[in-house]
Amino acid sequence: MNNNIKLLENESIDDLQLDNLYIIQKKSGFRFGVDAVLLSNFARVKRNHRVIDLCSGTGIVPFLIYGKYKAKEIIGVEIQQDMVEMAGRSARYNEIDNIIKFYQADLKDLKFLHTLGKFDVLTVNPPYKLNNTGILNPEDKLAIARHEILCNLEDVIVASRKLLKDNGRMYMVHRPERLIDIFQLMRKHKIEPKRIQLVHPKVNKAPNIVLIEGQRDGGAYLKWEESLYVHNEDGSYTKEINKIYGREV
Repeated sequence: MNNNIKLLENESIDDLQLDNLYIIQKKSGFRFGVDAVLLSNFARVKRNHRVIDLCSGTGIVPFLIYGKYKAKEIIGVEIQQDMVEMAGRSARYNEIDNIIKFYQADLKDLKFLHTLGKFDVLTVNPPYKLNNTGILNPEDKLAIARHEILCNLEDVIVASRKLLKDNGRMYMVHRPERLIDIFQLMRKHKIEPKRIQLVHPKVNKAPNIVLIEGQRDGGAYLKWEESLYVHNEDGSYTKEINKIYGREV
């Protein structure tokens, strides 16, 4: 660890309980949740892969993917400068800034994306709420992360098409109510849906998270994975979720 990394006011260094990795986050404000953990677990990554994470926030998905799979290169792209700066400090703190790099950029900037080259794997946890639910402050960090203020679903899929190698794989976490939009836009931009998994808060509750794998120029075949349940009836985490978090009991 590089203990010379300084924390700003309202920041903490949190143990990811994975391969001795840590992440810098705000004590209050945007913090990573179960979506990021599930996405990194759903992605299929090999050691020789180049990986890119869009809408990277504080960099949680790149750090989890590195901890799980040891990909040779991981890039995070995030539009909010303060989050990019925080993610960069996390990479330096973990002394893996030669492997994980972060860029402050707009994923709609296709000229910039071209400079990054092509990737085997792309992950994205995009804003999932349509930007038509009332007046929002465009400077609100949580609103930018959750609502389609600075980019929409089609922007994300267009960028993914641009960045993926032939037959490269895209992994997205989103909300089930947007599935029709997701499938329609993926097909429009020639990223074929290949695998899907629904995540339920508990048994007998409707799913509130969906994980989707797509393949650039892939053939038409969709596999449904067994559904995941986050909580048992008593509110405790299920065996499957504890395993994903690396805390098998």
